[in-house]
Amino acid sequence: MVTMGMLGLVYFSISFLLLLISLMIGVKSDKSREKVSPFECGFDPFKKSRVPFSLRFFLVTVIFLVFDVEVALLFPLGLLKFASDLLFVGVSGLVLIMVLMLGLMHEWNQGGLNWIY
Repeated sequence: MVTMGMLGLVYFSISFLLLLISLMIGVKSDKSREKVSPFECGFDPFKKSRVPFSLRFFLVTVIFLVFDVEVALLFPLGLLKFASDLLFVGVSGLVLIMVLMLGLMHEWNQGGLNWIY
C-alpha cells in the first residue's frame, strides 16, 4: 500500500511540476477587445457571435450527465454476481439506486425537470 501512495505522490509531483513550468514559460497573451472579437475580413461583424440559449436546457443537460455517470457506476455491479460477498454488492447497488432516485425526486420537486415554460 505504501508503494501505491508513493506512486500517486510521484504522479502528482510530476503533474504539478509540468504545470508550473508551463506557467513560467508560457506566453502571456494580450486579451484586448480586438483579440477576442471575431474577424470578418476587416468589417464590423454583421451579427452577434454568441447566440443566446435557454438556461433550462443547460440545467437539463447537467442533470442528464450526473444521472448518466451514476448509471455507468451500476454496470460493473452486474459483473460481480459471482463475487464472494454478494451482500456487499447488493447493498452497494441499492445505495446507488437510492441516491439516483433521491436526486431525481429532488430535481422534480425543485422544478428542474420542467423545462418548457
